[in-house]
Amino acid sequence: MLFETRTPFQHVLIGRTAQGVSLFCDEERQSTEATQLTYHEALMVPPMLLAKRLRRVLIIGSSEGVASRIAADAGALVDHVDIDREAVRACAEHLPYGYTPEELAAAERGDGAVRVHYRDGWEFLGDCEPGYDVVVIDLPDENDDPAAQHNRLYGAEFLARCAAVLAPGGVVSSQAGCPTMWRNDTLITAWRRFTEAFGTVVYYGSDEHEWAFLSGRREPGEPDLRLEELAYRPETIDATALRGNTVPPLRVRASAPPGRGA
Repeated sequence: MLFETRTPFQHVLIGRTAQGVSLFCDEERQSTEATQLTYHEALMVPPMLLAKRLRRVLIIGSSEGVASRIAADAGALVDHVDIDREAVRACAEHLPYGYTPEELAAAERGDGAVRVHYRDGWEFLGDCEPGYDVVVIDLPDENDDPAAQHNRLYGAEFLARCAAVLAPGGVVSSQAGCPTMWRNDTLITAWRRFTEAFGTVVYYGSDEHEWAFLSGRREPGEPDLRLEELAYRPETIDATALRGNTVPPLRVRASAPPGRGA
């Protein structure tokens, strides 16, 4: 074990595991040294490709800072909002991926392409002016614990708040659960929410990880996900992966009204 504390929001533990240095929040694995890039590229690359342009990105959660670095490397200005200052700083100090302590200090000052805001995501959205090209929601899994404050950031009302700050052609993206049939309830719920809220919905199920991700754009249309148009060059996603991993499982597709999603 490298670090452990209970912040005002969660129990945070960072330790060495068989997958390298790993982050756990409330006893649930959040990221590991071995697989973090696979996860974060699956989270970030599809919405960056789906967006009409990529100038401003808002990331809610994602304490490690990897998502912020990917968006900045793609040429965007990033606002990173996280409610838990202690967790973000612990990640920078102890994880060998994401922010370094120096990068985080600069982002806290607003010095550079990334600005860190220690605020509640719900409240931050209420103070925003529209203009984000991508809004990313990367939080611990939605669950049935009534005391879990992050659950409210998965609902339809929160999606609407995210959509309200988009620029034309902008995209909202979220970690959406696991496609495995015996634990896919969260994913099915998320798919229904996204297909009700957005005219275009893109699924991406990581072929080397256990998670699926959803991206929604208000405007209807056929998605055109071409990697050559992205300044960031992913290591874990190629054109073939984009073709194969954007088809949702049958159980997920069948859960939404016909003709919704992509």
